[in-house]
Amino acid sequence: MNQLFDAYFTQPAMRELFSDHGRLQGMLDFEAALARAEARTGLIPAEVVADIEAACRAELFDFNELAVAVGNAGNSAIPLVKALGKKIAARNPVAERYVHMGATSQDAMDSGLILQLRQAVQLLEIDLGKLADALAQQARRYALTPLAGHTWLQQATPVTLGMKIAGWLGAVTRHRQRLMEIKPRLLSLQFGGASGTLAALGDQGFAVAEALARELQLTLPEQPWHTHRDRLVEFASLLGMIAGSLGKVGRDISLLMQTEIGELFEPAAAGKGGSSTMPHKRNPVGAAVMIGASVRAPGLVATMLAAMAQEHERSLGLWHAEWETLPELCCLVSGSLQQALQVIPELEVDAARMLENLDSTKGLVLAEAVSIALAKRLGRDAAHHLIEQCCRSAVEQGTHLRQVLGQHPQVSAELSSAELDHLLDPANYLGQAGRWVERAVAEHEAFAR
Repeated sequence: MNQLFDAYFTQPAMRELFSDHGRLQGMLDFEAALARAEARTGLIPAEVVADIEAACRAELFDFNELAVAVGNAGNSAIPLVKALGKKIAARNPVAERYVHMGATSQDAMDSGLILQLRQAVQLLEIDLGKLADALAQQARRYALTPLAGHTWLQQATPVTLGMKIAGWLGAVTRHRQRLMEIKPRLLSLQFGGASGTLAALGDQGFAVAEALARELQLTLPEQPWHTHRDRLVEFASLLGMIAGSLGKVGRDISLLMQTEIGELFEPAAAGKGGSSTMPHKRNPVGAAVMIGASVRAPGLVATMLAAMAQEHERSLGLWHAEWETLPELCCLVSGSLQQALQVIPELEVDAARMLENLDSTKGLVLAEAVSIALAKRLGRDAAHHLIEQCCRSAVEQGTHLRQVLGQHPQVSAELSSAELDHLLDPANYLGQAGRWVERAVAEHEAFAR
């Protein structure tokens, strides 16, 4: 664990889940459940199960010793099973005969990973739910608060802050839906033995698989998936999308926090966002994590995708490439979520600055509204050309578009002073922004039910 940066980039609970202790416990939970399943099917004596279970506790093992052994064994399950056997034999030599019976190393590692991922999914579901609630609240609060829309990083027509936040909310809701949908596929038992046939268990192989799936509360797949990694890659891809959507949130917030914009700010706190040399700085440190995670995640997802073309029934190297990749993705996304949860509920909004910025072009961002109103009377092309000329004059003269329009005889002949004032008020050109907010919030609430 990188302690210097871990608290910034990772949720502690997620990092603990994928710690050495968490990895070992996942495999040991598989071994204990395997013993129970084989006892239920009459394959091993029921009286040996308690001694096997008693030894399946990660804190009983020497992690440093196992780490050295992994280098020679090629995976973590081989030395763990050997060490587990020794501990069980010290309690009950007979019970040691039945440890890991019929399973292979990858069964223990993959099923152990799935048990970890089940807990990871629970953490993600909780945090995504909290974030969605906070986004829904903020979207409604600022549903009709105008601010300048931006296209190609240039001011466009007005939008609302609530509409922008509702866009963030919509993505989070879709990710929550996706997470729910993939759980039956992802949380799937891995149990196939040496080459996937469970031949070592004879006629009892399928019965043991069924019992093991019940013990671990995992779905039983149509067959073992040792070299079919689409389940894990689907989850990795979803993590990448979550990271990307949170990166979008961070990017928008950081742009709105720019000195020249100053419309939106992360919540202030003692020592947060300062500079080592500039006392005035207030940096978007939460947004930085969200953006950083969105930059790092695609490479990790790419590794998972690249590792899919695995050889035959068991893979060399490609499987190994996954071991640290998927846990790191989980940790990265969890950290980004933690930052979002700190930022979104306490956003500081400067609505007055938003209106000031909307007027910074001296009415030009509402030229479309005037053009559309005139088009109903003069025709589209004529109206567009006329307003384009007025915009050019306003820029050349350094005056407000309202003044130019009011003085133009062709415009004033068609639009009264009151009509021009109405058309050049950002609050009157928000279109369906309020409806989009309500729809996004309604979808969130429907999913929450």
